[in-house]
Amino acid sequence: MRMQIDVIMDYQLPQAEPVLLTLAAAQTKGQTIEESLLEVEGARLHWVEAEGMVGQRVWAFLTGDRFKLHYRARVAVTRPDVALHALPATHFHDLPGPVLRYLRPSRFCQSDLFTDFVAEAFGHLTGGAKIAAMRDWIAAKIAYVSGSSNPATTATDTFGAREGVCRDYAHLMCSLARAANIPARYTSVYGAEVDPPDFHAVAQVWLDGGWHLVDATGMGTPARLAVIASGRDAVDVAFMENESGAQPINQVIQVSDCD
Repeated sequence: MRMQIDVIMDYQLPQAEPVLLTLAAAQTKGQTIEESLLEVEGARLHWVEAEGMVGQRVWAFLTGDRFKLHYRARVAVTRPDVALHALPATHFHDLPGPVLRYLRPSRFCQSDLFTDFVAEAFGHLTGGAKIAAMRDWIAAKIAYVSGSSNPATTATDTFGAREGVCRDYAHLMCSLARAANIPARYTSVYGAEVDPPDFHAVAQVWLDGGWHLVDATGMGTPARLAVIASGRDAVDVAFMENESGAQPINQVIQVSDCD
C-alpha cells in the first residue's frame, strides 16, 4: 500500500536556537520513500544518522524564535502482516550484536521489574505466541485514555494505573518482551488509522531473525504503518527536541492511503 503523509507544525520558542527533529519516514526494510519534502521556515537543515538506529534526524538551525515546519512524503509499504504465533524466538547466544541492547532495561522500560509477572502470566508460551499473548493482555487490561500520562510516565506506572496512550502501550510491550528475553525496541510510526491523528508509537520485537511491528493499541498492523525511527524507548526517538522548550501553536498530522 502507499501512504501520503502531511505534517504541519507551528511552535513558539523562547529564543532562536537549533531544533532536533526525528519525524521523516525512514528508508528501511519493508518500506520505500517515493517522495519526501521537509521545509522549515527560515532555517538551515543538517541531516544526521540516528545514532546507529533506524531512521534519520535533522537539525534545524533557526534564525528566529518561531518554528514553522511542513513535511510531506509518500511511502510505499511492502511489509506483510505476519502471524506472530508462527514465529520462533532466537536463542540468546544467536542474537546479532546490535540487537542485544534491546534486551536490557531502559529509563522508561524497566523490564527487570516484570520478570516474575511475565514468568507467571506467559511462561507457558514461547516465541511469537508469547508476544501475541502479551499484546492481547495489554489491549485487554490497559485503557486508552488521552491525557492520562505525561513525559515522565514509565512502564511500571502504566502497569499500575491500567491506562495510558500509545507511548505507554509501547513502553509496556517492550518491557514485557524484554523480561521474557525477547529483544524489543520502541518505534515511532505514521498510521492511516491512528485516532486521534498524531505521531504514533508501537513496539518492534526480534523473532525468527528479524524485527516485527507490534501495536498493542490495535490501531495499526505492520502493512499499514510507516516507520520513522526506533530506539530503546521514547527518549531515543522524540520527534522534536530543543534546549529551552517550545509552546505549540498549531500541529496537524494527516496520513491517508493513496493507492
